[in-house]
Amino acid sequence: MHRAGSQVAVTVTSAAEANLAEAAGADLLIVQGTEAGGHQGQYVDDAPNRTPLLDALAAVRAASSVPMIAAGGVMTSADLSSALAAGAIAAQLGTALLCTPEAGTSAVHRRALLERRYLETVLTRAYSGRHGRGLRNRFADFDAPAAYPEVHRLTRPLRAAAAAAGDDSVPNLWAGTGWASVQDAPAAEVVRAIAG
Repeated sequence: MHRAGSQVAVTVTSAAEANLAEAAGADLLIVQGTEAGGHQGQYVDDAPNRTPLLDALAAVRAASSVPMIAAGGVMTSADLSSALAAGAIAAQLGTALLCTPEAGTSAVHRRALLERRYLETVLTRAYSGRHGRGLRNRFADFDAPAAYPEVHRLTRPLRAAAAAAGDDSVPNLWAGTGWASVQDAPAAEVVRAIAG
């Protein structure tokens, strides 16, 4: 990537991962807290990442001089301010953009978020065999072995059929802990509100 003139950003969840990324030549570190939706960016998925974003930023800042981008739980201007105060140079948004018209979020996923059909998120391996955070629907509580991508391949037809039938109790509804703040608004409007 460097030979092609690109900068390389590597997702990390701990100081140890940051040190490995820095040694490999990362130009930027995307520091992901446990609040993040979707699959966690850990190098080894033997246990879920439970480190809050601000704690992860502090640990990585103490261990590395590589510029940090905050990821996980940035839903408001206050969240962004806290991440910047903790040493991040920018923030990466995910869950905040899930219900924007520009997002490729499925109708079932979008409806579950906007109608507040599930009240909490959970870290689960049920969908893919790798830890990820999503809305706690019926399927999310099933236990699955650490077997990515095999579990993903096994559950994909079931998830697709449920989504096609409009059943939101089965598909993975990836979302971070701040999911209740999602808005059905253009991405530019959401970003402007967060940027304050």
